[in-house]
Amino acid sequence: MQKLKVAANWGQNLRFEFLLSCWNDDPALQTVIKKLLAKYPQWEIAIVDGVLVD
Repeated sequence: MQKLKVAANWGQNLRFEFLLSCWNDDPALQTVIKKLLAKYPQWEIAIVDGVLVD
């Protein structure tokens, strides 16, 4: 969670694999990840039918 918060504040690009592991491990983090992806479209990661896609 801390790494996601830092990324949100600084725009640090997180690896797809890390986001995917967070996405699968904790449903509460899905909301945080959705907000990050909306804020940073340049990361080129999307959510399609509830699944992260690189």
